[in-house]
Amino acid sequence: MSESPDIRLGLYVPPHPHPLLAPEQNEGWGRLRDAFETCRQRIEESGVDLILIYSTTWPSIIGHQIQAHPNPVFTHVDDDFHFLGSMEYEFKMDSEFANCFRDFSEERGLHARTVAYDGFPIDTGSVVALKLLNPDNRIPACIVSSNVYSNRAEQIVLGKAARDAMSKLGRKVAVVVVASLSNRMFTEHIEPSEDSIHSAKDDEWNRKILEFFEDGRLEDISQLSRDIHGQIRVSKVVAYKPAWWMAAAMGQHNNYDGEVLAYEALHGAGGAVIQLTPAEGGIGDKEFDEDDVEFYRGDRSVLDQGMI
Repeated sequence: MSESPDIRLGLYVPPHPHPLLAPEQNEGWGRLRDAFETCRQRIEESGVDLILIYSTTWPSIIGHQIQAHPNPVFTHVDDDFHFLGSMEYEFKMDSEFANCFRDFSEERGLHARTVAYDGFPIDTGSVVALKLLNPDNRIPACIVSSNVYSNRAEQIVLGKAARDAMSKLGRKVAVVVVASLSNRMFTEHIEPSEDSIHSAKDDEWNRKILEFFEDGRLEDISQLSRDIHGQIRVSKVVAYKPAWWMAAAMGQHNNYDGEVLAYEALHGAGGAVIQLTPAEGGIGDKEFDEDDVEFYRGDRSVLDQGMI
């Protein structure tokens, strides 16, 4: 096993279907679509042989699920935006990587399982990401769920298990997180031309996060994500879980070249397409407050076998 995995780039992309199904209805949605296209080209040029997706729109309750079906085929309709149309898909998955990822997750103390049966519904965010970033299915993919109840330790360990699998199998990887920034959406129908970020406060904090991304400060985002969550009040699945996982999977430091390719409203939510590329130099590491963890041993010692 090599000492560190070969991660060519990381992407942070929005989960909503508008850039895929209706980019012509709003200039911002069109700009997001163009940014996806730029990332598609960069993925192809990077020479990766695996697209690893962490999707906040695939919630799991018990443990962590990993898509291992070699060729999932289905027609998906988004729960909220069904009026935009159906999304037919046929993907190519890296089953070997999925099983290896599961094994390392279990070795590190997590409860993980693969799913590999016909008709298992792939979530909106993953469908959008793969159809726009890998439309010809040239590159195999793997998708991991976002556990609703997982804490920081679990997310960090899950990211490190992904690195273990990358290293063991020698994959060249594009790490993709599918998540919103702020996620307050309008509760009533709006015309596409009227779309905007839900509130000025959401927009302000989104832009703060984007500044960190542009500076390549991934670990800083991970460390400060609880504070960010408290300000923009988004679901835990969206706010800080993906930042924890992405930092652990890509490398817990700030040595990245960051680029925000687009930032737009998606029915009130903040949607951004961001690229992080590992770099020799960067903003540097700091003395962080959050602890690091290598193995998951339960939440607050509730699994301590010595307890009566």
